[in-house]
Amino acid sequence: MQNIKEKYQKEVIPTLKEKFGYKNNLAVPRIIKVVINTGFNPANRDKKAQGEIAEDLSAITGQKLVPCISKISEAGFKIRKGMTVGLKATLRGPKMYDFLDRLVNIALPRCRDFRGLPEKNIDQGGNLNIGIKEHIVFPEISTESAKNIFGFEISITTTAKTQEEGLELFKLLKFPIRIDKKKK
Repeated sequence: MQNIKEKYQKEVIPTLKEKFGYKNNLAVPRIIKVVINTGFNPANRDKKAQGEIAEDLSAITGQKLVPCISKISEAGFKIRKGMTVGLKATLRGPKMYDFLDRLVNIALPRCRDFRGLPEKNIDQGGNLNIGIKEHIVFPEISTESAKNIFGFEISITTTAKTQEEGLELFKLLKFPIRIDKKKK
């Protein structure tokens, strides 16, 4: 099986150059980075639960996570200044491609009732945003040992200028994109 980087270089670049008329390989849209983040709900604000979430997400991403610290106090959300409210990781290079391979080939097919990613998840700039409800779909996490089941967001940033270019890039990379029928 070909990984995403090889597929991009061998198949996607020539196809996109032909379809959109790019003159240079560097003008072809590509994936720049993948950002994974999660927030803590009030039930998981204790340090032990946060540590377990950080360990699981570190195993999924393959790198240490950066804590997101609140800048102001917000009484309505029971947040104090300086409190850790989430975790994030930015993946680039080989780790990004490894993560995308596992996401497309293993994790997404294991999601419950998965019928493909909606086309509307690609924004006007050609970036893809995915929400994972249960982190246990990744093979690095043992379902028996997982105490806290949590969800997280994945933002895949591209150099595409339009939604059409981004959609074509993700289709050619074999992302399971579901084409919604337009209502007339």
